[in-house]
Amino acid sequence: MTSVTAEKRPVQQTETNADEYSLDRVPRSERKMGWLSITNITFGIATAIFYFQMGSVMALKFGAINALISSAYAIVVAGILGSFIAFFSAKSGMNVNLMSRGGGFGYIGASLTSFIYATNFIMYCAFEGLILVAAVHTFFPSIPEWSFIVLFGTLVIPLNWFGISQLDKLQKWSLPVFFVFLIAAIVFSFYTPTVNGGRFWAYMPEGTEIGGTALLMCIGMHHGMMGLTALLASDYTRFMKPKDTKVGAIAVGFIPQFFCFGVMGVLGIWFGVRLDEANPGVYIVTLLGIGGALFTMLTQLRINVTNIYSASLSLSSFFENIFRFTPGRRFWVVVAGISAIVLMLGGIVDHLDKAMTFQGVFLLAWAAVLVTDALVVKKLLKIGPRFYEARQQYLYKWNPVGTLSLIVSSLIGTIAALGYMGVFLESTAAFFAALLASILTVAIAVATKGRYYLKEEPDDVPAEDYIA
Repeated sequence: MTSVTAEKRPVQQTETNADEYSLDRVPRSERKMGWLSITNITFGIATAIFYFQMGSVMALKFGAINALISSAYAIVVAGILGSFIAFFSAKSGMNVNLMSRGGGFGYIGASLTSFIYATNFIMYCAFEGLILVAAVHTFFPSIPEWSFIVLFGTLVIPLNWFGISQLDKLQKWSLPVFFVFLIAAIVFSFYTPTVNGGRFWAYMPEGTEIGGTALLMCIGMHHGMMGLTALLASDYTRFMKPKDTKVGAIAVGFIPQFFCFGVMGVLGIWFGVRLDEANPGVYIVTLLGIGGALFTMLTQLRINVTNIYSASLSLSSFFENIFRFTPGRRFWVVVAGISAIVLMLGGIVDHLDKAMTFQGVFLLAWAAVLVTDALVVKKLLKIGPRFYEARQQYLYKWNPVGTLSLIVSSLIGTIAALGYMGVFLESTAAFFAALLASILTVAIAVATKGRYYLKEEPDDVPAEDYIA
């Protein structure tokens, strides 16, 4: 297959740096970011206080040792998934929304993933924003909460205006400040009287034991985040220098996961057990006073700019696919920001458990489809193209390989997560859905013989962008 320059490739719209190649692969000439810069950007999500909260809740409800074991599991599984997805993204120059089009879903089928993916990021922006609002409102109780919601919800919009280069700068200058606050919180915690005596890892609520249902419940909570952190990196690794692909994929796959679950999560266990408090918006302010509010503000802005960035890319893909509506990424930055504000004002936090349940099932199943399609279907079985294609003129609207696998596995996984298939599958529903999605992906690919991947094979895909 011949290779041509990016400028000669037909695209569906004229892309600009502001649009961040939201509707087509990033040309190789524009993949200029080193793996350290990409890893730095993904630290925006890794430093979220939400990971404190997960660790604290798991430790206080199910025991510190169960929370620690589950954290190790999350690092390994999410790291493996994230490394593969980062590699495919860097090779193809596409994020998971675009990879889904040619990776087993078709261009309309991929719209399902794009829309749900976008809503996940908007919901997380709302969840993270409310943690910030609660911390600041503690010091200014006379000011109504809704005004803080509007202020902080609006602030992330201009911080996203200039795309990935702006995100890189923001994360670089704010990361050292974050670490100063984090170290201060750890130091002050040593001088704060502990509520629960003994070593923190030995804490175990009455009636709870190591392993069993308690451990499975911790794993189930981690599943709600593992798929998101694994998939998120593709929005940034598509800009990675080609020479950094192998090392960068592993670094981006594992380093943020280690920090999410191994550092922030474990510190959440530490803070939660010592202070007997699950809400980081409370104990960080208890430890650092007004500095705690500033720390919370910094971390939540860091995570929410990445949430809005990823949401804008997914919304661009969805509306281009379904409605041929292409106003540009900045338009969707505004839409995502306003949507997050509306969810915060509407009390989305009251539905956190239900949102996390479905998200864990859907995102892990989606990641499993993408990885299985690339490694087993494309590479091992030689079914379908060895590259990802995102342009509609070459694709079928629907490809049953990914679409049916995701719908069926997500439906059955959600039923399991709601407790209708026993306690074991209730706690491991997301992993169960991912396993089922992988099996179905292979089975349907073999049954259809890959006929629904491409209507017509393009002759302008660079050989260097082949993933298998």
